[in-house]
Amino acid sequence: MDAFVRAATLKHYIEVAQTLALNPGEMLRDVGLLPTLLDDPESLLPLDAALRLLENSAERSACPTFGLRMAQARRMSDIGVVSLLLSHQRTLRDMLLTSIEYRHLLNRTLAMNLETTGNMVLIREEIMAEAGMPKRQATELAIGILHRTCKSVMGNQWNPQSVHFSHEAPASAHEHTRFFRCRVVFDAEFDGIFCSKEDIDQLNPQADLAMAGYARQFMDSMAGANERSVIFDVRKAIYLLMPVGRATIHQVAYAQAVSVRTLQRELDQEGLTFSALLNAVRRELALRYMENRNYSLQRVGMMLGYTVPTSFTRWFCAEFGCAPREWRNRNKQLASDSFT
Repeated sequence: MDAFVRAATLKHYIEVAQTLALNPGEMLRDVGLLPTLLDDPESLLPLDAALRLLENSAERSACPTFGLRMAQARRMSDIGVVSLLLSHQRTLRDMLLTSIEYRHLLNRTLAMNLETTGNMVLIREEIMAEAGMPKRQATELAIGILHRTCKSVMGNQWNPQSVHFSHEAPASAHEHTRFFRCRVVFDAEFDGIFCSKEDIDQLNPQADLAMAGYARQFMDSMAGANERSVIFDVRKAIYLLMPVGRATIHQVAYAQAVSVRTLQRELDQEGLTFSALLNAVRRELALRYMENRNYSLQRVGMMLGYTVPTSFTRWFCAEFGCAPREWRNRNKQLASDSFT
């Protein structure tokens, strides 16, 4: 599935690249993007090109925290009119839920979900990239922006407990610790931020409910404000819910704030079924998890919703033509051959 992101996603790319002695125009052209595309924040860029741009820039500049540097430069106002709606919400939880509601105006390819467990809340994010597409820098940019946004709204009341990344740790995590000012975990099963329920439900000192109401009316009146892609929304929900064993049609419908019957009808109008989308996302996640050597096969199966290893093996064989262990051995050999 072709995926696109708004040029606003790469806000401050040029400044950060120049600071690191890169030629932004050359870097953009190398991935097939015209530099002028960044002039209009509403321009649509292929997701894969944006991901490759960030990874190439980090490698070329020898700066493994390129994404974090871009996040450091972000301001709430960079997202445009939506910032008025978000910054005046009653609580941080309300702000995050509103950003999910208006995700079609921010970044369709970034899924977000809030999960409450006891006194803790996990704010999860997932970039919906194809399997094998590097997204380390984009993920750190996204989580970094999330952190900065929460900080800009709540000030010193924003005290996350820990930040988690599914990719491996860098040679030094000093910059990550300095940026987030909390424990940073790598090789995690998800990308996101843990905070206390008390923190996320604190009253926003900047809240102005009247202003939030005016902003919402304006946002809803904008062309395309009510447009939503059912397929994209369902895929996002499955991406987030599958690793935690909750990717059922009932849970997805609940996440979309619609009934199961309504969700089925909307998918039917698109000529799709929930089971077909579920399997498509499971295939994509399977390839991503299998490529991570830190994940055991049992762990991969569990994250894909299979508590019984033999069930996972049967599904994998049907989809990819070989057993999981054989697939991993083959790809290990291919990777080895590519360096010889």
